[in-house]
Amino acid sequence: MENLPIQITIHPALYTKNPESSDLGKKIVCTSIEMIDELGFESFTFRKLGVAIGSNESSIYRYFESKHALLVYLINWYWSWIEYKLVFANTNVTSPKVKLSNAISLITEEIKEDNLFTFINEVSLNKIIVAESAKAYHTKDIDKENEKGFYKTYKRVVQRISDIVLEVNPTFEFPHMLISTVIEGAHHQRYFSKHLPSLTDVEEGKNNIVRFYIDLVKKTLS
Repeated sequence: MENLPIQITIHPALYTKNPESSDLGKKIVCTSIEMIDELGFESFTFRKLGVAIGSNESSIYRYFESKHALLVYLINWYWSWIEYKLVFANTNVTSPKVKLSNAISLITEEIKEDNLFTFINEVSLNKIIVAESAKAYHTKDIDKENEKGFYKTYKRVVQRISDIVLEVNPTFEFPHMLISTVIEGAHHQRYFSKHLPSLTDVEEGKNNIVRFYIDLVKKTLS
């Protein structure tokens, strides 16, 4: 997998200038991930980011019109990366049940860094997705942003896995509800395991979140 040359493509509507087009843009993305993970989205500002990268605040606005736009960009990058991994994991897999198990594992497992993308720390980005991503779409502008395609990659991942659900059980009535519930639920369980452990049953070394959701999906579809 390390030798596959791939490109994560993000829709141009999600940025003012493509951050992957310059070293400064990549530095903005890389450092913002580190800072949002460390500070939290509320405390993160472009002023602080400018200080961290040794650039003025206005240079960041040339790439993203707001920190909300930056967060949406990061979310889209993450789900595009997950989509790539999903397609790769199920290449040449013919069994629908195996494909679904692979998919559920992928969207619920603990993330490891992918060396294909040197300017993105996927581990830190996943922490942002778990802790902060709901803030991107729990806004008054969600409908307008959805029309512009801001959340297209997330919806596309849900659709891909929902299609596999229907391969396993063509009569199942709620494939999208099932998969979006698994994704959001797994994120909650990851968050709880770090901060509110009494709300979860995570145990070190037992991979309980992945096991729980694979079992849940299998029983739901049986």
